[in-house]
Amino acid sequence: MITLTRIDTTSITVNADEIETVESYHDTTITLRSGRRIIVQEAAPFIIAMVIAYRRECNSPLPAVIQKPD
Repeated sequence: MITLTRIDTTSITVNADEIETVESYHDTTITLRSGRRIIVQEAAPFIIAMVIAYRRECNSPLPAVIQKPD
């Protein structure tokens, strides 16, 4: 999941695996597999970098479990 900013400055968290296309003109439009379109403030290269970071995190070994102190 990646968190982006809509044009109206509200946050939206998007499932990165559902992104089909990212288009940049004046604004950046994300098209999801469902056909839904979301217009966001972030530029396409930034969104691509976030998706790559998300996928790297998903594919990295799990960290050691940290136990809460008593």
